[in-house]
Amino acid sequence: MLEPGAILQDRYKIIVPVGKGGMGSVYKARDLRLRTDVALKETLFTDEVYRRAFELEAQILARMRHQALPRVIDHFIEGRGQFLVMEFIHGEDLGNQIARLGQRFATPQAMPMILRWADQLLDALHYLHTRPVPVYHRDIKPKNLKLTQSYDIILLDFGLARGGMTMAFDASSVAAAAASQRKIYGFTPPYAPIEQMRDGEPDARSDLYALAATLYHLLTATLPVDAMTRMAKLINGQPDPLKPLRTFAPHVPEALDLLIQRALAVMIDDRPASARVMRAEMARARGAATPVAPLAIRRRSGDNRASQIVADGKLTPTAA
Repeated sequence: MLEPGAILQDRYKIIVPVGKGGMGSVYKARDLRLRTDVALKETLFTDEVYRRAFELEAQILARMRHQALPRVIDHFIEGRGQFLVMEFIHGEDLGNQIARLGQRFATPQAMPMILRWADQLLDALHYLHTRPVPVYHRDIKPKNLKLTQSYDIILLDFGLARGGMTMAFDASSVAAAAASQRKIYGFTPPYAPIEQMRDGEPDARSDLYALAATLYHLLTATLPVDAMTRMAKLINGQPDPLKPLRTFAPHVPEALDLLIQRALAVMIDDRPASARVMRAEMARARGAATPVAPLAIRRRSGDNRASQIVADGKLTPTAA
């Protein structure tokens, strides 16, 4: 671990560690040149395939431009580590908020806020999945979601510090890494689909499963049953142990419950075909004529009518 006060590239001063895992660490640091806070994601790969995959991640992420994704600022090698420099998102992640607020998320008052976040994330996933080189996140979960000061959601990728690269790319874009690609990635039960847990071939619908599992957790304050357990039950001819959302949160509309359950289908072909399709279906399920406007448009127009605020340890609705 790098010590607080250490300076890299004569520019980035380590403030405090954010996370640590077997393959690297994440730090909050200060950009001494621009005088802003940044996140430094360090990896300690020695394998050439891993090194090239990380460089590819940096190059592709640096071209991403979406309001729900942190900006990638820099990439460098120093000592034994490779570093990705990203915009630092201040605030508390949703994993910690669920731990603090518990059942307060599973209320009618909180649901509009959660559905607003879902719309933003589906828009971000549509953006990632439709790049010239498709990007699959592979580790969507409350711990990887943060709120901005305006209470919009940001999808983070701190997965390397937790033992597995989470951003993934079309293997055809880097032939040298294709044979070993599956070995690079990790997953987080109970948010991971069965194809990741069984070393299968994830695609865009794998991210939809993880998002649906995250929404299930937020809307019900209950973790969904993991995909491996569900598969074992189904193979043995037993009922799927995953209970409908309305079992725990009867205020959730039935159409929304059914959509999230479909996105949580064990078999990948039974899920919605794409983030765009799921976004449109979710808009219909919650009674909206169209999906929520993209973040950039909402911010220009000042439209916060759908938002709810998480502040001072409690959920407080904003005025319509």
